[in-house]
Amino acid sequence: MPELRNFTLNFGPQHPAAHGVLRMVLELDGEVVMRADPHIGLLHRATEKLAENKTWIQSVPYMDRLDYMSMMCNEHAYCMAIERLLGIEVPIRAQYIRVMFDEITRILNHLLWVGCHGLDVGAMTMVLYAFREREDLVDVYEAVSGARMHAAYYRPGGVYRDLPDRMAQYQESKWNSAAQVEAANERRSGTLLDFLGDFVSRFPKLLDEYETLLTDNRIWKQRLVNVGVVSPERAMQRGFTGPMLRGSGIAWDLRKKQPYEVYDRIDFDIPVGVNGDSYDRYLVRMEEMRQSNRILKQCIDWLKKNPGPVISDNHKVAAPSRESMKSNMEELIHHFKLCTEGIHVPEGEVYAAVEHPKGEFGIYAISDGANKPYRLKIRPPGYVHLSAMNEMTCGHMIADVVTIIGSQDVVFGEIDR
Repeated sequence: MPELRNFTLNFGPQHPAAHGVLRMVLELDGEVVMRADPHIGLLHRATEKLAENKTWIQSVPYMDRLDYMSMMCNEHAYCMAIERLLGIEVPIRAQYIRVMFDEITRILNHLLWVGCHGLDVGAMTMVLYAFREREDLVDVYEAVSGARMHAAYYRPGGVYRDLPDRMAQYQESKWNSAAQVEAANERRSGTLLDFLGDFVSRFPKLLDEYETLLTDNRIWKQRLVNVGVVSPERAMQRGFTGPMLRGSGIAWDLRKKQPYEVYDRIDFDIPVGVNGDSYDRYLVRMEEMRQSNRILKQCIDWLKKNPGPVISDNHKVAAPSRESMKSNMEELIHHFKLCTEGIHVPEGEVYAAVEHPKGEFGIYAISDGANKPYRLKIRPPGYVHLSAMNEMTCGHMIADVVTIIGSQDVVFGEIDR
């Protein structure tokens, strides 16, 4: 009688559905997965170690490079940790700007997720739609920070600068006629808030288009329904957060349960799933984009009516204005000390977390009173979710592994940090 034995397959890191440098060793019985062993360590950013050799402020741009699809949310947790150690208050306008950009980041993340997840399981059109909408929001990123991806816009004590009064304009060229440029610039004639307000008014209809393409599509449902089911109890035992936890029916959201900044002043709902499968996680993320749109509307309305400072006036933490620095000796000294030494943070330890698009993103920092962290530990959501890969894929087919990776929404910058 022939001997039957399982065989081992390397899934990734070159696989297009591996989303980064994920290498998984799959033990297969035919096409059925018996065991999945995720291997990390091919990227190894060493962000936590690098941060210990940089001043507190110099590590802000490192945060963008963790989950490089949720840049400003990473910065937010880091800045909140520093602010708690320093005991400083962030101006109310800066808090609204932070909340607004957190939600822009959430929509950016989920748009990329739904586009790539669709691509992974065969829905080719989705990625073209998602990138069309991302372009507008990436332009908003660029308008405030000058960068389309790694923004470094948040600062301990507030944000780098106030919202600009005008958006960048398209220019006439040999590819674009004057009429095309005029049509493209029509939405860009006002302030950044006007441009964003126009996007917010259009976005629900665009989300309806996505849902028409996917939600009741029988192939989409065949690929997602009852794939990667996680019970509410297991989701909590595993330490799941964000859409992975809410998809299993647990209404846990730090914006509601442990409000930070001005989330306690804003009206929005927490979407939850019923079955805990990949399809429910898809529905939760789609509804989260609608709720983020609601939050953006409220932030835009408030910011239009309420001007004010956007960064702390404590010059031991935030640099003085250029004008005062060039006309006042004391402020010149503050500027010099901040640029050469950075912020001296009081001794202590702190944990600060935000409701990141993928779950709870936390920063645990220890300060010994110097101008750089003594220790920094990052709590990324993706690392925890990836640890459940064996449990979620066992008994499924190889094709379902792609769906499950997609439904986890992993980004390796934060996992192998």
